[in-house]
Amino acid sequence: MSTQHAENEEIPAQKSKRPSDSAFKQQRLPAWQPVLTARTVLPTFFVIGVLFIPIGVVLLHLSNTANEHIIDYTWCGNGNVKCSDYLEQNPGGQCNCAINFTLPKDFNGVVYMYYGLTNYYQNHRRYVKSRDDEQLLGHLSQTPSSDCTPFAFDPETNKPIAPCGAIANSLFNDSLSLSQAGSEIKLLKTGIAWPSDKRVKFRNPEGNLNVSLQDFAKPLFWQKGLADLDPENPENNGFQNEDLIVWMRTAALPSFRKLYRRLNQSEPAFANGLKAGEYTLNVKYQYPVVSFDGTKRMILSTTSVLGGKNPFLGIAYIVVGAICITLGLALLFIHVRCSRSNMEMINVNPHTQYS
Repeated sequence: MSTQHAENEEIPAQKSKRPSDSAFKQQRLPAWQPVLTARTVLPTFFVIGVLFIPIGVVLLHLSNTANEHIIDYTWCGNGNVKCSDYLEQNPGGQCNCAINFTLPKDFNGVVYMYYGLTNYYQNHRRYVKSRDDEQLLGHLSQTPSSDCTPFAFDPETNKPIAPCGAIANSLFNDSLSLSQAGSEIKLLKTGIAWPSDKRVKFRNPEGNLNVSLQDFAKPLFWQKGLADLDPENPENNGFQNEDLIVWMRTAALPSFRKLYRRLNQSEPAFANGLKAGEYTLNVKYQYPVVSFDGTKRMILSTTSVLGGKNPFLGIAYIVVGAICITLGLALLFIHVRCSRSNMEMINVNPHTQYS
């Protein structure tokens, strides 16, 4: 009986490693392989060169229509004291300094102010991970993400930090302003972050912000709490503070710039931008960079059709075009000097000498 039962059982089909009989897996798909000859390669090089060089010239010209003025204020000081030295002796302190500069020509259109840092590796893997995206969405928890360690809890009060992590803890906190003839030029703190970031990635908790944050500590490096980042505009506080949002978008390279302010062009004197002349950059110096051999810059810039001033794309097109034309001429010379005629190729036989 048991033998009959065993015979009735189905024998499982053995798995085969043979690919299925399809045109793709059996490599029967139609294919085309170009035959590279002088008649096809040389025109390609010349066409690419002829197209790329004019495009590069146009891109370079458009980039040059954007104006830019850069001031390195790393070593600015108050009297005989450099602010960088003052911060080394007084960590967490503030040093005020002013730099007079001349704008050589009119900056017409929308004028943006950026801050720039060098030798600052925001692309470090642990630094990039050190954040709590749920917290940034306004979902506050007494146990922040483990990615925020060691900036998850205040060591003195043992309260969770909001916003936690190394990125938020290292928020750029220098204050930059412009003045002309002793009168301060108004700069806008809003409209500097990506709208998608502010709408999707950063939200404040519901209800009163101060009440929601009363059981949380501010980051260790900060002088102000999360609810007090912008005392002039209550809507620009909390996780939706635009300075914080801009900083949280980490840079890919160690030298970078981030948007800081926009010129308020609702005032009649600056409706068309900044006029050429004498200005003063006023700095509340709080952000230390000398310890890691970094520098700090303030950049005033206008934009073109392509965005900010960046000649790289135009130069790249011109260089690639020039290389293609040079290679085309070199290959053409070799082809003319060393190639054989059609009759010579037809008359080749076993006794033809190799040369």
